[in-house]
Amino acid sequence: MNAPAPQAMNALDQPAAKEAALIAVVIPSYKVTRHILGVIAGVGPEVGRIYVVDDTCPDHSGDYVRANCRDPRVTVLDHAENQGVGGAVMTGYRAAIADGARVIVKIDGDGQMDGSLIPSFVAPILAGEADYTKGNRFFNLERLGAMPPMRLFGNAVLSLMTKLSSGYWDLFDPTNGYTAIHADAARFLPFDKISKRYFFESDMLFRLNILGAVVVDVPMDAVYGDEVSNLKISKVVTEFFTKHVRNFGKRIFYNYYLRNMSLASLELPLGVLLAGFGTVYGIAHWIASARSNVETPAGTVMLAALPVIMGVQLILAFLAYDIAAVPRRPLHKKTLFRSTP
Repeated sequence: MNAPAPQAMNALDQPAAKEAALIAVVIPSYKVTRHILGVIAGVGPEVGRIYVVDDTCPDHSGDYVRANCRDPRVTVLDHAENQGVGGAVMTGYRAAIADGARVIVKIDGDGQMDGSLIPSFVAPILAGEADYTKGNRFFNLERLGAMPPMRLFGNAVLSLMTKLSSGYWDLFDPTNGYTAIHADAARFLPFDKISKRYFFESDMLFRLNILGAVVVDVPMDAVYGDEVSNLKISKVVTEFFTKHVRNFGKRIFYNYYLRNMSLASLELPLGVLLAGFGTVYGIAHWIASARSNVETPAGTVMLAALPVIMGVQLILAFLAYDIAAVPRRPLHKKTLFRSTP
């Protein structure tokens, strides 16, 4: 438990200390007292500061860490009210930014996330290739057997919803909470608007897309031990649906009408109108023909089918444009968003 502390102290005495001080880890803490010390111990010397956020934990995990952890990098932050994982992460982000962190990693306190992977999450950001990295447990198909079948199915459904609502078509495993973010991207997030409960990770992707941030998946294995998850996939799939629809509507409005106009801005509404008209027209005439026992004329069938075919083609053209529009230039490298030294 205490082994990493001396390593961290030795690192601080070396030239690499400056680089380590730029990396911070945020650990939301709620009902994870059995695992939290092991999670902290697994954070390597490449990290300069660790923020444990006690989200009004009934087990008083914050006090437990204060009493039993001797790692000098650890700072415990307390919430007066439970704010959910999103609220805890935002509190950690604010503290890390205020202390001058350059990259902020978020890991859970339940022991599911391997601390030795932190360099893999940080590397694309420090290399200027990404603003935000997140874990992907679906990359190694040989290891998916470790994931419970219901969770596997739920994540696949949530991934499809998130692709539509966030615009990051090349990402998977949206509920994965192992993430890292550049401080210059984090400081422009609307902290007070981001969902604070289980929708947090998906909502983060939506907010990052609106900012134009580059997001990259980092392969990792699924690990399940004796931890108890409060996330019920069967419940959140339906609960998340309306939130994804809302975010999809906002993203389309912001990216295709408010801030920019393109051919895709016309393709989507025209496609929906044509497909809708053809469908309604066809159904109405089919019902009328069924009631009167009169065969529908070929011209009427074509008049219904053509708008549907054209509408679907326009919608597919919009989706092709949207997929190609995934942000490619890192936000933190843009002059407008660079923080002052």
